[in-house]
Amino acid sequence: MRKLDILIAGSTGYIGLQLIKLLVKHKYVNIKYLCGNNSVGKKISFFDKSLNSKKLPTITKFSKKYLKNIDVIFTALPNGQAQKISKNLDNKTVLIDLAADFRLEKSSEYLKWYKKKHKAIEKINQSVYALPEINNYQIKKKNIISCPGCYPTSILLPLIPIIKKRLIKNKIIIDSKSGYSGAGRGVHKKYKTKNLYESLSAYGVGFHRHNSEIQQMLNKYSKHINFEFTPHLSPMFRGILSTIYIDLKKGVNQNNIIQTLIKHYKKDLFIKILKKNKLVSTNDVINTNNCYISICKSKNKEKLVILSAIDNLIKGGAGQAVQNLNIRFNLPLKTGLK
Repeated sequence: MRKLDILIAGSTGYIGLQLIKLLVKHKYVNIKYLCGNNSVGKKISFFDKSLNSKKLPTITKFSKKYLKNIDVIFTALPNGQAQKISKNLDNKTVLIDLAADFRLEKSSEYLKWYKKKHKAIEKINQSVYALPEINNYQIKKKNIISCPGCYPTSILLPLIPIIKKRLIKNKIIIDSKSGYSGAGRGVHKKYKTKNLYESLSAYGVGFHRHNSEIQQMLNKYSKHINFEFTPHLSPMFRGILSTIYIDLKKGVNQNNIIQTLIKHYKKDLFIKILKKNKLVSTNDVINTNNCYISICKSKNKEKLVILSAIDNLIKGGAGQAVQNLNIRFNLPLKTGLK
């Protein structure tokens, strides 16, 4: 097949750079345009020396006329920008968004959580919340593909199969810790008084925006699930470790949970269900598109602890976007992700 012509908007951020690193290894892709604002005229290797040997276009300012010359646009932009771009799409161009512009199914929810009006309400029904292991079949049909947030990816993958089977009670506690790259390139200015490299910081307590998409997805499988989610910024560059506390329904045990997950993900290349009580580190998944899930005993027999680890820039970002690209165009799933 001919190569897909690709545009990456927001190419110099942490996610944009990671996306480029994956796509330069993708044999079915041609990176035709790299777009930015303050970086116009520069080579991408200025922002990442490892790309110095790659033949890549000079960074230009995005223009809607580019959309006529490409098959796919990846948007790694601030919230709201992909909505504007979506209005200029034709029926052939696929938009894969790594921000939150099309994650929520109701524009009222977007306004509630992101404090701004949705600029492309008519496009919401044309989009899909693209958690590939959960709704693979929908991704193949849509031209607006919305990649989940990094925290929700680490949380929903272990929870959805066991909620679907009604194995746990309705109260869930989620404690997630992320590398500071999850806050974007501006994290150094934003947290300059917080001793970013030597301290652990809770943030968004009770009201982090990712609550909205977690709730939206869990509601598809049970209307009665309640959860508390607290994210933390940790002094490491990349990786997420989510610790999830669940209450078992009567007659359900650790083996039931593990076997349910194994059965659900038996055909999924990037989900690894570990042996019971196996401890998990972000180091296990760094620089991969994998999600490691471990089910651990609690001192309380009716409770279990789930450990879920991903690389926030790959499985929680650019890698998942490439995985969705492969699904959408019926390409071998591991292409660009080995």
